[in-house]
Amino acid sequence: MNVILKSAKIIDKKSPFNNQIMDIQIINGNIEQIAQSITDNSAKNIALDNLTISPGWFDTSVSLGEPGYEERETIANGLKVAAKSGFTQIAVQPNAMPIADNQSLISFIKQKGIGQATEAFPIGALTKNSEGTDLAELFDMKNAGAIAFGDYKKAIDNANVLKIALQYTQDFDGLVIAFAQDSSIKGKGVANEGINSTKLGLKGIPALAEELQIARNLFLLEYTGGKMHIPTVSSAQSLTLIKEAKAKGLNVTCSVAVHQLALTDDVLFEFDTRHKVLPPLRDEATRNALIEGVLDNTIDCITTDHNPLDIEHKKLEFDLASNGTIGLESAFGTLNTILPTEVIVEKLTAGKLIFTQTSNIIDLGNKANITLFTTEGDWIFSKENILSKSKNSAFLNQRMKGKVYGTINGEYSTFNF
Repeated sequence: MNVILKSAKIIDKKSPFNNQIMDIQIINGNIEQIAQSITDNSAKNIALDNLTISPGWFDTSVSLGEPGYEERETIANGLKVAAKSGFTQIAVQPNAMPIADNQSLISFIKQKGIGQATEAFPIGALTKNSEGTDLAELFDMKNAGAIAFGDYKKAIDNANVLKIALQYTQDFDGLVIAFAQDSSIKGKGVANEGINSTKLGLKGIPALAEELQIARNLFLLEYTGGKMHIPTVSSAQSLTLIKEAKAKGLNVTCSVAVHQLALTDDVLFEFDTRHKVLPPLRDEATRNALIEGVLDNTIDCITTDHNPLDIEHKKLEFDLASNGTIGLESAFGTLNTILPTEVIVEKLTAGKLIFTQTSNIIDLGNKANITLFTTEGDWIFSKENILSKSKNSAFLNQRMKGKVYGTINGEYSTFNF
């Protein structure tokens, strides 16, 4: 591969070329030249309107279905969707069938991802079969390629199990993902507890369910040490607790889902189960608090929390439908209506250091791990824009701004033009 990206604006705080408009030549997957003008008759020139590039994006939470739920999504197609959506690397959740709780299944996911423009980094289940009782084969999974350990959308009710996990993973610098939700407080809730859930007659999930669990988990982290990541926070008080923990020096990070930054429980009045997610969509005041948490860096990274579900799990009464939305294809177009470009890039790449402890800087001699996009152009997200096998998007008919042109990851590339 020999390509020249023409007149590309570089967004990369760690690059000496940050905020400059340059030509970038990539040969055999490496960045060979960066200059104001590059001419090479043997190279393929890529000249696009308002071309902007950044280090390749990393999504900290993607569900792919395979093995077991291939009707929802396959690993191969899911990685192609991610690449076309601007993500060069994704963390794959263990919620397949069987649950990825051993080294064989971690190796299976790694093998399936070979040769794609988007790399797959498996998350191993924290407990056997994600049942919250006994720790899974954490060290073996780490050696097989697992980058973190967590039970997707399942909190560890047994505090001692989480305590032991935090202690044990320190032996090999493991990262524990601790989803926060007190199941006894949540009860049978299906929507944010508030005015709208009362009007709609839906059982509520108070933010307290998340906050109590986070408070407990942070006490455990302070006691044991280790590394903890809290995914998809959805409460202003949760951010206060996390900010205080960081001030104490605890090694804790957190993410927020795109849909929590863009949508509120006002969308529930049509009882459309595409908007049933966990944690639930909150109110406008909480949405604004979460955006502020992104801007002040209390929230370390943004995830799509992409979770493909088949029609049998979504076309049901609201109480019975499963939680989850796809989000890869709509991520950038949505975030670009809410946040500055530099912040979007920062929060879509920060997960690399948290989960893989690597970064990709746009500089001479480095491997090309790049996302190409434009920040311009308004459009409406429709089913025609969905590349996933499942179509359960909470963002249908939402206004988007800007589009992804594609990705380059070493010798592999995917383009949308």
